[in-house]
Amino acid sequence: MSQITLKQLRIVSAIARTEKIINVAKELGVTPPAVTLQLKLLEDAAGLPLFERVRGGMRLTDAGRLYVNAGRRVDNVLAECSEAMRQLKGLSAGRVTVGLVSTAKYFAPRALASFAAQHPGVEMQLQIGNRERTIAALADLELDLAITGYPPDNMAFEKKAIGDHPHVIIAAPYHRLAARRRIKPSELANEVFLTREPGSGTRRLMERLFASAGIAPRIAMEIDSNETIKQSVMVGLGIAVISSHTVAAEIDAGRLALLDVRGLPVVRKWYVVRHAARRQLPATSAMWDFLVSEGSRFLPTPGGKVLRSSGAKRLRVR
Repeated sequence: MSQITLKQLRIVSAIARTEKIINVAKELGVTPPAVTLQLKLLEDAAGLPLFERVRGGMRLTDAGRLYVNAGRRVDNVLAECSEAMRQLKGLSAGRVTVGLVSTAKYFAPRALASFAAQHPGVEMQLQIGNRERTIAALADLELDLAITGYPPDNMAFEKKAIGDHPHVIIAAPYHRLAARRRIKPSELANEVFLTREPGSGTRRLMERLFASAGIAPRIAMEIDSNETIKQSVMVGLGIAVISSHTVAAEIDAGRLALLDVRGLPVVRKWYVVRHAARRQLPATSAMWDFLVSEGSRFLPTPGGKVLRSSGAKRLRVR
């Protein structure tokens, strides 16, 4: 395996992305036979096919995915080396790649914009996805940092709390329970719920919430977008467990109602997370410190309202 080259790894990644050798050849400025030869040499070294030839293109095998991941790691190490060299030269510059779970996009961009204003020489790249995809990217060292409500419980990761992350149940303003107070969780057993897809942090919280209450919610739709969930709740398609940070504007405008359910809101935490094996260069360390010390002030508060959790202390939605 020692004969593998960086060029070959990048060719595999390019084929995986474009699915056609001719496209890779054009992109790299070489001939298709040259690309084919490099792929063959790499497959001979691996002793396994890296792609399946399918109608309309080429599809990665499991062996091919390993090489694509290896190429990403090599590129990350080279980028870190280049960044470290720039820092050694005294340049006020850097790059930070930040992953956001989709719910975090309601506050994190404001925090990152504030950081950018203080550090104009730092380049930022954002990747947004659900929790499962974001943590996988962090584990593969594709990200410097990630913001999530459910950090992995693993010694390979470091985490620091940013601030409170309340979750509530929303309904249309005209819903039969909208004006009720101290609703028992059991009264929701026959309600129709709209929920995020499996793998999302909000879905995990909802499942735990109802498991602890001993009820099984009727799930009408699985939706991979908080915006679509909000619009669907507004028109009466169901109710939903959701982060209060995603509905602050709609609550203030009266387009959504918070249901006063006993035990809610469920207040978790927002965290900034990093992989312990990823080298922390100055720009990344500065971003980490900023989010830990300043991140909480960017969390939205709907009209300064205080949500009451029945039987518990008053909890401010931030």
